[in-house]
Amino acid sequence: MKRWSRTWTTAVVSTVASTLVLTGCGAGQAQQPASGSGSVTEPVAVTYDGGIYVLDGKTLEVKADVKLAGFNRLNAAGDDKHLVVSTSTGFRVFDAAAGKLTDIEFPGAEPGHVVRHAGRTVLFTDGTGEVRILNPSTLANAEREVETYKAPEPHHGVAIELKNGELVSTLGNKDKRVGIQVLDKSRKEITRNEDCPGVHGEATAKDEVVVIGCQNGVLVYRNGAITKVKSPTAYGRIGNQAGSDSSPIVLGDYKQDADAELERPTQISLIDTTTGTLKLVDLGASYTFRSLARGPQGEALVLGTDGKIHVIDPVKAEVTRTIAVTDTWQEPLEWQQPRPAIFVRGGTAYVSDPNKQQLHRIDLAEGKITATASLAQKPNELSGASH
Repeated sequence: MKRWSRTWTTAVVSTVASTLVLTGCGAGQAQQPASGSGSVTEPVAVTYDGGIYVLDGKTLEVKADVKLAGFNRLNAAGDDKHLVVSTSTGFRVFDAAAGKLTDIEFPGAEPGHVVRHAGRTVLFTDGTGEVRILNPSTLANAEREVETYKAPEPHHGVAIELKNGELVSTLGNKDKRVGIQVLDKSRKEITRNEDCPGVHGEATAKDEVVVIGCQNGVLVYRNGAITKVKSPTAYGRIGNQAGSDSSPIVLGDYKQDADAELERPTQISLIDTTTGTLKLVDLGASYTFRSLARGPQGEALVLGTDGKIHVIDPVKAEVTRTIAVTDTWQEPLEWQQPRPAIFVRGGTAYVSDPNKQQLHRIDLAEGKITATASLAQKPNELSGASH
C-alpha cells in the first residue's frame, strides 16, 4: 500500500458559505470598507459561535467579520497573512490579511493538529490518518506542491517535518494512541517508540529537538534517537506543550488525576531536553490547554484562572513575575466552550476574555495592556498570522 506521494494540486473550491462584513472598532456594526482598504496589519483572528473576527494586530480595530457556521479552530499557517481553519469538512485556508476565506480546502473528516516548523506546515487529518505537508509561501498560488503521507491507522495525531526532511508522526488508532515513528525523506522508518500511552501534542526546542507528550512523561527525539523522560508521578499527563527555538526547555501542562472528569491543574512541567529531566512548578492557579505560550527570550508564559500571565524562568523553574489581564475565571466542562486564550507574536501577547467579550494586547516587556477591543460576540479560539 502506497503511503507517500508528492503532487502539484489546485485549490478545492469549498461549498461552505461565508459572508464578509467590514466592521467598526469594537462595536460589531457593519460599515462600508474604506477606499483602497483590504490589507489588515499584523492580523489577529478570534472565532465566535458563527464566525471569525479579524482585528488589526496593533490597534485591535475589528476589520472583518466572516460568517462561518459550526465550531471552528484557528491555526497559524506559517506566513504573514494566512491562517488554517479546522472546520466540519476539513482544513480551510483563511486570508487574514484580506479578512476573507479563500477557496482553498484540504478536505477530510476530523481535521486535527496543524504544526509549522522549518518553513513547512503539516496538517493531520484524524479521521483518515492523512498527513499533508505544505510550503506556506505557496498557499496563495493557483497550484501548490503538497506531499501526502498516510499514517498506518487513523487516529487523533500530530506530525512535524524537520529541516532535513525527516517526519516525526504519532502512532495509534481510534481506540488507543501508543507512540511515535520517525521517517526519512523517502518515508522509510528510521526508528519508533511505543512507550507513550495517550500520545498527544508536540513542541520543538532549541537545536530542533522534538518533544511529544504522553500520559506518563514525554518522548524526546534528537539526531536519530528517541528517549523517554518519565513523569514524577505514576500518572503524569503532558498533553499540551510550547517550545522555543532559543531554549532547550519545553513548557508543558501537567495532569495527575486519571479518573477526573475535568482536572484543573495548578502545576506546569518544564522538560529539559539537554539533561533529560523534568521539573514541576506550582502556579497557585489553574489553567487550560489554551494557556501555554513562549515569550521572545524563551520565557515560559501561562495564562492562569487568576486572570494573570505567569512569566516563568525555565532554567530556574520559577515564576519571576505576573501580568494582570482579566478577572478570575473558571474552565468550562466542555472543551469547545469559550475560555480565555493566549497568543504570542514577538514581544506582544494577545489575551481573549469571553466573559467581558474583549481582546487585550499586552506589551510583555512592559507588562502592560496597550489596547483592548470590545467584541459583539464571545471570543473562543485565538490565533494570528505568524511564521
